[in-house]
Amino acid sequence: MAPASGFRAFVVLWCGQFVSLTGSALSGFALSVYVYQVTGSATALGLVYALSSLPFLVASPFAGSLVDRFGARRAMITSGVGSLFVMLFLAVALAADATAVWPVVVVVACLSALGALAMPAFETSLPLLVPKQQLGRANGLRLIAVASSQVLAPVAGGFLLLVIGIDGIILMDCTAIAVALVALLLVRIPRPPQAADRPAGATALLGDFWVAWRYVAARRGLLALLGFIAALEFCAGFVDVSITPLVLAFASSGVLGTILTCGGVGMIVGSLAMTAWGGPRRRVRAVLGGSLLLAVAVVAGATRPNAVLVAVAAFVFFAVLAVVIGSNQIVWQSKVEPHLLGRVIALRNMIASVPKLLAFALTGLAADYVFQPLAGRDRVHSPLLAAIIGDGPGRGFALLMMVMGLLLALSAVVAYLSPRLRHLEDELPDVTPEDVTPEGPPEAGEPEPRQSETVS
Repeated sequence: MAPASGFRAFVVLWCGQFVSLTGSALSGFALSVYVYQVTGSATALGLVYALSSLPFLVASPFAGSLVDRFGARRAMITSGVGSLFVMLFLAVALAADATAVWPVVVVVACLSALGALAMPAFETSLPLLVPKQQLGRANGLRLIAVASSQVLAPVAGGFLLLVIGIDGIILMDCTAIAVALVALLLVRIPRPPQAADRPAGATALLGDFWVAWRYVAARRGLLALLGFIAALEFCAGFVDVSITPLVLAFASSGVLGTILTCGGVGMIVGSLAMTAWGGPRRRVRAVLGGSLLLAVAVVAGATRPNAVLVAVAAFVFFAVLAVVIGSNQIVWQSKVEPHLLGRVIALRNMIASVPKLLAFALTGLAADYVFQPLAGRDRVHSPLLAAIIGDGPGRGFALLMMVMGLLLALSAVVAYLSPRLRHLEDELPDVTPEDVTPEGPPEAGEPEPRQSETVS
């Protein structure tokens, strides 16, 4: 049977990725519960969360270069095979010692590094498989898979832990990875123009990554978009950490779970809208305008200690976030030359991860030493402040979220004032495989001749 190609190949690939993402989300949830149950230590759990992000950050410069050198399909197969062996190792290690934590730590770090290879590979494959006009729908489908797996994981994970245990969930994840590998073997992903296998030493890979940076830096619109996404991730990082203590200060853990589920459902609804609609025609304006709506949702959700209000805000936030993420992805997929896309996507992911990790580290300090004392730990002391954020315990987290919402809105306004970012879609031509001329695109690092405005 001939390998599938084009949009048919994307659908096959998407089905495999949907199964794999669901298995990964289930095992990730189960492993976090397992570590806390075995150790009873929040520090150990924090280490696991850190190791789910830091290796991704370190591996990204090398992973993006490998994707461009060897192709998206080969990179995804390598990541899948590596993930399968790592999870099988974990199954054997836990079978030998049911209370061991060190294998979990090692495996989480390895999976994080392998994820740095898989993520840019999948995003790079989209413009190679899908017509430019269908990129919005394809990215919408990708977001459906991500959002659905995140919603299913806490709902099904707790039940499965009781029924089949951590060993059963690990084997389920192995099966899911195998399904994704079979899907990859059934598709053909074309190599982009100018792609070629080259030596892959560490120095050469870092050199390739430096080319990606020069490419983005020479296109000031993309550079401004990258800076704005970093600001968005910074603000979102504070919100991610603050939402749990904010809700638990006035409601039960069950209510918190319902609110988080509402957010996940919102993400699915927004992703379905992207899939059916294809997304806004002006992608940059969708990113900036959508971010203003994100800011409004954050501020609104922080105004009162009311579960319904927070749930509605979470639904709106994640529904809009799906459109923002999808629109942002399309900009990069259509404006970056295919043979550089893996490196540029990895660069974008790495730069976006740094401010988010910084926000994770700073949220507790900011809340404990600034916002909680300012608002009052058990009740809000200032009548004016109480009129803005409501009264009750834990409203310092509400004040922190409100400040982050206002900072996000300010960032969106400042970004819109940049003419290079505002006119990015007009100044930079599309360079998807169907747009690239036989003569080839400009060399990496050279600005486009159509960028004639003064750099702002």
